[in-house]
Order: sequence, then structure tokens, then C-alpha cells
Amino acid sequence: MKLERAYLGLAFAFFALKGATLLGNALTFPRLKREAPPIPADLKVSILVPARDEAHNLPRTLPGVLNQPVTEVLLLDDGSQDGTPEVARRLGAQVLSGQLLPPGWMGKSWACQQLAQAASGDILIFTDADVRWQEGAAQAVVHELWARQADLLTVLPRPEDLTLGARFLTPLVDNVVQTFLPYPLLQTRWPLATTANGAVMAFRREAYWSLGGHATVKMEMLEDTVFARHLKAGGHCVTQASGQTLIGVRMYRSYPESIQGFSKNAVGVHLNSRPLMVGLAVWQFAAYTLPWLLPARTPAWQALRAMTLLERTLVNLVTGRHAPADLLEGLLGPITPLLALPGYRRALKPHVTWKGRDYPQ
Repeated sequence: MKLERAYLGLAFAFFALKGATLLGNALTFPRLKREAPPIPADLKVSILVPARDEAHNLPRTLPGVLNQPVTEVLLLDDGSQDGTPEVARRLGAQVLSGQLLPPGWMGKSWACQQLAQAASGDILIFTDADVRWQEGAAQAVVHELWARQADLLTVLPRPEDLTLGARFLTPLVDNVVQTFLPYPLLQTRWPLATTANGAVMAFRREAYWSLGGHATVKMEMLEDTVFARHLKAGGHCVTQASGQTLIGVRMYRSYPESIQGFSKNAVGVHLNSRPLMVGLAVWQFAAYTLPWLLPARTPAWQALRAMTLLERTLVNLVTGRHAPADLLEGLLGPITPLLALPGYRRALKPHVTWKGRDYPQ
């Protein structure tokens, strides 16, 4: 009985803390606004797209990027084998051919470094090839960066066009940020209280090169957040915003793809500590799955079950995902720790494979 009371007390405290964080972020976390003013005529803005084997994504995403009112859009082909540069040129993009990956570099960081060296913008906006930009998105990004006097603005794109398999894990990026990371804490000077999403990162040029560009994170799998931590540690301002209806992403097309993506970042997200990762995985099972494996003899157990179902639905409402299928994702809460197990198992390996390249982790 004492063990049961202790477990229930810990579980309720856990969900109360996450709920309070979500409520705070619903009130304070910035959202991109469609009515942002035009980009000043004298401000040069470069949108930079690293691309490796992205021919399947570019017809859906690149036209929206090319339609943004910016100085230039550069796409770098990072050794693709699927016709990516041909598709990009056919769509009207200016395509750069990437140099061979040097020893000691991760592929994406090397591609971004080359793009930055070629760019002329005062603002450098890196965006992934699977990110879809709507009309007004670039103005909103630049306005948010300027209004908050930030050196780096990172945008969390809204997940879209999700298959059933992709829904299992892909939207958890929003869940982690919105329920674990209070926006006021993210705005403190503490470097570890920082998050970034490599899908969209807008830098002031001087701040970006003050650290040597992506060279400062050349061997980091979680290069986006680590870069943001380095910037904050150097006294720069880092801020975040939700993409809402202006910037969306179809990150993975299936459950196996999401497992690959989940596993490559899992160790970095847990501060490069495998024991911490395993411990939190066990707790996630205890908090979300265990209440459904034990008999709900009291109202407290029934309330705990309800919390496991409501969390993802509430997060989706806060991040602008209101479709019935989005709201029904809450039903996945109790089985999410089980669905994540293959990703944790892959993350325990000493190497990770991504985009056809093998990296130590």
C-alpha cells in the first residue's frame, strides 16, 4: 500500500508539472504570425537548404521556399544518388554541388557550412528539404528574429501529412518541448536550458560566424541544440517559435523511418548519457503504460489513466493541430513507451547510420 501511494504521488506530481509547463507555454511560447510586416528592402536574407536524397520531398516543399520574398535561395546537393539536383534545378532552384565529406564532420553540418560560405545574406535561414513554407513565412521568421532581438530564432514546424505509422513517434518533438521546457526558462542565460530544431534555424550572420559556423558542431548528431547552447554560452540571444500554419514538416513517412530518426537523436537529447536515457525510458513506461496494466480500483487510478490520454491531445491543440486525427493521437499515450523501445535499443549501439553514412555516438 505504501508503495502504491508513493507511485501515485510521484505520477501525479509528474503530470502536474508537465501540465503546468504546457499551460505556461500555451500563454507565452511565441507563434509565427501571418500578418508580419514585409522584410526591409535593405536587409539581405538567404534561405539555405541542405539536401541529400530528397528528390521525393522537393516537388512538395521547394516551390514554397522559392516563392519567399528573400534575396536568395541556395540548395546544396550533398552527394545524392536519387536525382535530387536535377529535380531541384527543374523546379528553379540555384543548386550548389557539395564537396566530399571531410574526416571529422557530420554530413548535415558540412553541408550547412558550405551553404553559409556561399550565402550573401545578413540573415541566414537554414531549412530542411522536408519543410513546407507557406506564403508569409519568411516575413514572419525575420520579424520574430528582429522583434525579440535574437541572434538565433529556431522554429518548430507543425507536423503535417502524417501516416498512421508516422503519428506514433514523430509528433513527440512538440510534446517534449511544450511539456518539459517552460519558455521563460528557455530565455534564461543558462546554456543547458536551450533547445533548437534544425528544420528551421535563422541566424544573424555575425552571430553565426562568431563561432566559426557549423564547424563548432561538426561532430554533433544533435547539432541544432548544441549550436544553440554554444551561442547562449557566448552571450548571444537564442529564442524559439512555433510554426503554426506557416511552416510545416513531414519529417518521416512511416514508423520505421521515425524509429531511425528517434534513435539518432536519443542519446544527445539525454545529455549524451545512456544511463539517463534508460532511466527515463523506464519511467515513461511506469507513468504512461503501467496504469493500464494494473487494475484501476480507485478514482486516483482512473484519473491517472485519463492523464495519459489527454496529454498529447492538449499539446496538439496548443501547437495548432486541430484535425480529428491529430486529436485522436492522445489515444497513443499509453503505448508510446512501447513504440519507442526499438528506437532506444538502436540508440544503445556505438554507431548510428543516417542518410547512408555511419557515425559514432
